[in-house]
Amino acid sequence: FVVLYDPDLDKVVLIEQFRMGAFAASASPWFSDDYSPWLIEAVAGIIEEGEIPEDVARREVVEETGCELLDLLPINKFFISQGGSSESCFTFLGRVDSTKAGGVHGIKQEHEDIRVFVTDAVEAFNWVRTGKVMNMVLANVLQWLQINRDDVRANWS
Repeated sequence: FVVLYDPDLDKVVLIEQFRMGAFAASASPWFSDDYSPWLIEAVAGIIEEGEIPEDVARREVVEETGCELLDLLPINKFFISQGGSSESCFTFLGRVDSTKAGGVHGIKQEHEDIRVFVTDAVEAFNWVRTGKVMNMVLANVLQWLQINRDDVRANWS
């Protein structure tokens, strides 16, 4: 799971894609009529045989955003639902040039239709606060970036 960050412009590169599980959840009375199954996310992928998490991060950044990864900073690893699953998640902050980000990406054979967009870091942090970011892992990494942003910018300058 990789949040892409441009420390020079203080911008975050995120993706938006349709999620079937989120669509199914829209039938619940707990979601408003204006709820959308197009979710704001970060780059993510599954570790294939012979790969390490960093390999997946680098591969998926290109596939899902078309961006060149300039640096990769490991953040943490944790369980997604430790009570019922062994699924774990490795998170990273990826340095990119946000001026080259945008468009629609993804692998056709995987039926990916991924919209890439750029926003101010402060705006992304606000989306966590207001609930516009509905992805728990993205919220976690954006909060990490909010706490560590000054150090990241100093180290990547």
